[in-house]
Amino acid sequence: MLELPRSSFYYKPVVVSDYNLLLMNLIDKQYTLTPFYGIRRITAWLHTQGHQVNHKRVRRLMQQMGLEAIYPKPRLSIKGDTPQKYPYLLKGLVIERPNQVWSTDITYVRLHQGFVYLVAIMDWFSRYVLSWEISNSLDTFFCLRALESAFQKGIPGIFNSDQGSQFTSEAFTNRLEEAGIQISWDSQGRALDNIFVERLWRSVKHEEVYLKDYTNVPEAITGLSSYFRFYNTQRLHQSLGYRTPQQVYYDLKEQGGNPKRDPL
Repeated sequence: MLELPRSSFYYKPVVVSDYNLLLMNLIDKQYTLTPFYGIRRITAWLHTQGHQVNHKRVRRLMQQMGLEAIYPKPRLSIKGDTPQKYPYLLKGLVIERPNQVWSTDITYVRLHQGFVYLVAIMDWFSRYVLSWEISNSLDTFFCLRALESAFQKGIPGIFNSDQGSQFTSEAFTNRLEEAGIQISWDSQGRALDNIFVERLWRSVKHEEVYLKDYTNVPEAITGLSSYFRFYNTQRLHQSLGYRTPQQVYYDLKEQGGNPKRDPL
């Protein structure tokens, strides 16, 4: 009746110590600005802010947040359980229509007393956010819920993600293959392979999360719901000819395509 996801009623934010939460919020803001910073640089930056923490603590917090720098480095996340490996399919690909390529990612969303994780699925051609979900853990199930919700709007030819355990799990890859979708994985440590979702997170953080400073999960869901409606239906994108993602996604989907974009 309230048009809120059921998760708003049973998800509790992840609770950490006040000091660790302060550090994680600082890391989140700096990483959003400089995603090429690894553990050592983030540690050094925290020192400049008066926090004399060691790199082991920063590594542990970044792991908990699901963050990694955009260059190859020691492994910070655990791959999924699927024995199959998938190549990156988007290099040089001309994106020419909606539902040709979808991509996904997970980000950290701070709250006053803890945090939650946010996953979103985006159409690359139009930048339209097809679905999103939140969770208090980095599990596969909230990603699958987002996927099923996105399928209500269409089926992509290619689905691109990083190599996090949620997206490389058998449950997730099997669902994509059942739908006849080609699977594309970013190279290890290459967040820029999924550049449009990285840009989405920057917009979400600076235009919504940091301004609103959510107190609890229902407040976060209400705020994010409003923001994604604004993002899809009102926010003009220069790269889309100052149209909205919804205009491009639905108008051009009905037309069956559009003049080609430049290769990535």
